[in-house]
Amino acid sequence: MAEVPAPAAATLPHRTRTGRQSVRTPVPSGPAGPDGAPAPRTARAPREVAGRLWALPPVAALALVFLYPLALVVQQSFSPESGGGAFDAYASVFRSHSFREALGTTVWLAAGATAGCLVLGLVLALIIAFVPFPGAKAVAKFIDVFLSFPSFLITLALLFIYGTVGMANGLWTDVSGSAEGPFHFLTTPWGVLLAEITYFTPFVMRPLLAAFSQLDTAQLEVASSLGAKPARIIRRVILPEALPALAAGGSLVLVMCLNEFGIVLFTGAKDVTTLPMLVYGKAILESDYAAACVVAVVNIAISVGLFGLYRVVSKRAGA
Repeated sequence: MAEVPAPAAATLPHRTRTGRQSVRTPVPSGPAGPDGAPAPRTARAPREVAGRLWALPPVAALALVFLYPLALVVQQSFSPESGGGAFDAYASVFRSHSFREALGTTVWLAAGATAGCLVLGLVLALIIAFVPFPGAKAVAKFIDVFLSFPSFLITLALLFIYGTVGMANGLWTDVSGSAEGPFHFLTTPWGVLLAEITYFTPFVMRPLLAAFSQLDTAQLEVASSLGAKPARIIRRVILPEALPALAAGGSLVLVMCLNEFGIVLFTGAKDVTTLPMLVYGKAILESDYAAACVVAVVNIAISVGLFGLYRVVSKRAGA
């Protein structure tokens, strides 16, 4: 009986042009053989399925811990327990003077603190990076440690210095003999602004110091040898290299200032109401959970939008 020849390997026409000629190249398909052919897709499928199964527990835990409470807040804002239409709570909150005032206060405090952090952080980072003085490296390392401090700790320190019974007022009363000192700004918006600038400035300095460490010092030496003054060197050589890090740090500070709660609470500024403080007041003090959820949803929407801006800026800056 004549032997039946084995079927030829399946090929797919694949044309590549070289000049005017077309060449057919076979594309192997089918299961792998002992000659080292590519592994079949079915061999990789169990690994992919196993990897997805291992990813399910952490994803489910994150959804249960973070997404489910967030979904409850959004649901409560559209369906309050007291009844009414889906947007009645939003209309009531948006019409209220307290919400508009809190929104304006939050925006201007966040913008002012960010501007102050950018200016102060840039100046301090320039001094640490380019002005030689003993202990510069220790100061740079302390900035890394400072980032782990809680915000209320800085506010508490400012209260010890500038509070009603703080050291500054105590020194003034001892010297002048007056009944009370002149420093009472911590309970005003300016005190909150000072505390936020003090706490968040290192978040701008850290990326700036990292950017300055990558700067080619030869450019500075050439500019200095050509007679450029320090201000011109900073403007023409250092700032263009530092702008991405400056933008990334400023975006991060803006997001954190928008959601800051501890500093406003610990300063005791009763006339300063931000969006997080309004959520606290509506939920805890007034038990108006629908209004609190509406304010929280607005705050979350603004924060997510700013965080998206921060991620875009950080990606372009290479952070």
